[in-house]
Amino acid sequence: MQMILVRHGLPIRKATDDGTPADPPLSEIGLEQARLVGEWLSHESIDRIYSSPMQRAHETAQPLAALAGLEVEFEDRVQEFDAESPEYIPMEDLKRLHPERWKQFVEGGYSSQTDFDAFVATATSGLQTLVDANPSKRIAVFCHGGVINAWATHVLGIAPRLFLDAHYASVNRFMAASSGERSITSLNEVAHLRPMASRAER
Repeated sequence: MQMILVRHGLPIRKATDDGTPADPPLSEIGLEQARLVGEWLSHESIDRIYSSPMQRAHETAQPLAALAGLEVEFEDRVQEFDAESPEYIPMEDLKRLHPERWKQFVEGGYSSQTDFDAFVATATSGLQTLVDANPSKRIAVFCHGGVINAWATHVLGIAPRLFLDAHYASVNRFMAASSGERSITSLNEVAHLRPMASRAER
């Protein structure tokens, strides 16, 4: 079976005052990215569509679901490791506005509130459940950069870490055989986002 992991589009920056999870929606750019990745994948035979319950992932899944005539099914275990954080800052903004925090993050300081190993175990367990439930099918899972890194390191058999800078609305393809073999077909596909770059250059 083939499992396509899609990172959500660009969200807005959001922080809450009462400590509740920020869970931001997509920005205007993110909505356009969601439209483009939906159109790109609509030409493939997608059997089922899954999503993290976080708003930015679910909104990214909607265009493909509409074009494919499929319902979006939620998988709680593929939420991002910052799901409970009261603040969301897109990584590009974090690097530009808070370079020391960004440096700490990429060096492994993901969050003082997060057990990263437990996050990886939960994410890989959730994705493995989807693999087991869909033999010989092609599924799309709309999730997060941390989840994509967790599964990629699991497939590669290396220590869990954020080694891949997954682009917003990128497509990442994995194969899974019933005998247990796992492989990576592609990482960080972004060709479908070229129309946005072309418009920006005009």
